Parts: sequence; C-alpha cells; structure tokens
Amino acid sequence: MIIFQNYPHYTGKMYSVVQSSRNILMKIDLIQEPESFQNLHREWNQLLTSSASDVPFLRHEYLTSWWKTRGGGEWSGGELFILTGRDSTGKLGGIAPFFLHQETLLLLGSVEISDFLDLIAPRDQLAPFIQAVMDFLARSDLPDWKKIDLYNILEESPSLPVLKETACSRSWGYHNQQLQPAPWVDLPTSWDAYLQGLENRYRREIERKIRRAENYFLPVSWHTVKDPDLLDEELSAFLELMAYHPEKADFLTDTMASQMKKAVHQAFKQGWAQLAFLTVGDIKAAGYLNFDYRDRIWIYNSGLNPMFENLSPGWVLLAYLIQQAIQEGKDAVDFMRGDEPYKYHFGGTDRFVNRVEISKTAS
Repeated sequence: MIIFQNYPHYTGKMYSVVQSSRNILMKIDLIQEPESFQNLHREWNQLLTSSASDVPFLRHEYLTSWWKTRGGGEWSGGELFILTGRDSTGKLGGIAPFFLHQETLLLLGSVEISDFLDLIAPRDQLAPFIQAVMDFLARSDLPDWKKIDLYNILEESPSLPVLKETACSRSWGYHNQQLQPAPWVDLPTSWDAYLQGLENRYRREIERKIRRAENYFLPVSWHTVKDPDLLDEELSAFLELMAYHPEKADFLTDTMASQMKKAVHQAFKQGWAQLAFLTVGDIKAAGYLNFDYRDRIWIYNSGLNPMFENLSPGWVLLAYLIQQAIQEGKDAVDFMRGDEPYKYHFGGTDRFVNRVEISKTAS
C-alpha cells in the first residue's frame, strides 16, 4: 500500500510504504527536502549509536555538510533520496542515506572523501529494514532508478549478506567488488606492549625517530587544538601543510577546502575532531586531522613541511598520537582506506572496503 502523508516540517509530499518482515513492522518514508534531512539530526545520531555500522562518516553533521558541497565538488548534481524506516510507534529504526544521480542511487558521502559508508540500522533490524527498502524501491510510482551503487562498505558489514540475499531473491543483478585495503591496529594497554608487537625493524625505527626529535637542536613539541576560537587559524595552517604535497594541492580546490572546513567545524563542535601538530621551534612541521570517535582514533589526513623532512615529523607526531591514545584507553587506531607503507610499519592489519552494485536487471 502506498500512502501519502503531509508533515509540518516537510514541503511537498513524502512517499511511504508499510512493510511487514520477520515480524517487524517497518514504514518506509522517502525524504527529498534538505530541511527534512536537517530536522533528523537528533534521531539520526541516536540511531547511529546502536547501528551495526557506527562510523564517523555516517554522522548527521558530517553528511549534511557533505551534501552542501556535494563532497567538495565531486558531484555536480543529484537529489536527496533518503529512506527512513519507522516502527508502529514512530520510532526511527533504519536509514538508507541515498541520493539519486543520473538514475543511480548512491550513499551520501560517496566516494572519495568518506572512507567508510553503510546503511544505518541496529543489527537485529537490519534484515527487515533492507527488505522493506527494497520493497519500496521496487514500486513503479517512484522517480526512476536503474542501479544502486554502494561504495566503501567494510567487508565485515552485516549489510553485505542481506543486500545479496534480498537482491537475489528478486532476481536483481548483484555484484560485490573488493576495492581498497583499510588497515587498522588493536591497541594494547601500554606503549611498551604496542612497540613489542611491531616488527623489530619498525619498532627500532620509530624509537630512533622519536629520540632524534627529542634531541633536535631546536625544541620539538606537539599539541592538539582545544580552543574553538583558534580552529579557523589552525585549520588554515593544516591546509597549508597539506598543500606542500603536489597531489594534495591539486585536491584542495576552493570547494574541497570549504567542505573540509565545514566538516571539521561540525565534528569539533560535537567533540570528535582531532587536529594535531608537531612544531619545531615556532614552525609547524607536521599535522594530522583525525577523528576521535567511539574509543578509536581514525587517521584521516596529514600534511608535512618539507623543510623538516630529515626529522620525519609525520612519524614522530603519529607515534605521539598513538601513545596518547593508549594512555586514554582507546581500543584501536584505524588507518582507513589506502595501502601507504607507514600504516603497516605502525602495525596495521588489512581488511577491505567493498563496492556493491544492484541493478533491476539480472547481470
């Protein structure tokens, strides 16, 4: 049954479908207006905390800032196509954070600047929610779509087998492609134990680089940004460090820089942004932009001043950040997408992100 409902905060019509699956009643709503997307902030983040996939790139404040710039200019168009699932009491139980671009449904945050994406639902509601979403998308009275293209889903995500089962049960095309490694490391309870867990050559190299920094002829110090009044200034300094790298300089268009600033401001306001610098004398030698989220440090981006290349400031700063994470009782450091060698030198173990394509026509 397709029904139309008017909501006081929603301009226009909202499609809904009621789906009963595995004894869970799930009403699916289609949200296409930015104002309605914005109004979901509290419920969205509350649901995320109990979701089978709770990663910083699925936070409401991150995705709303992403949408405003379409990922820093990665996308030139598209329209919101967010599907929410509610139970009979109206409680939010699932979110498929889609947008529609040229007849393809993608996850908000796709593709380049959001390392991990997924559907949002508690593990015990994921299957009925995905089933209800697919029932909704099978209807003929929706804006036309030909393919669902889901990037950067971690290989251990419980969404993957459910998506496959649901697509195959409809004789829809399904293809799962492994994309990139995303190394991470479990943290022990002490810095010494962490070092002992590394290969000998890497442990010795980290220790040697730290000693060299601590005995440098200029004072070497590091800090994380705490003062919100200094955030703009420190962010500009970080972007300058990034721009020393030619590829990152090309990446940092005005729109992309604006996107990064918006995202960091929102994350800083919510308490999960970590912006750190290693300083030599009074000059910033290295910077890391990370997320401090769910008892894990997520290594997002970095910048280095080539003037201090001989000091290995990136290694030194990362070592200090890991040492601090251990002292604070963090569970892990997530190096996220990419197979850069330093991630393995610091103990990273691979798992992978996947891309799932579902089409209405069987492949």
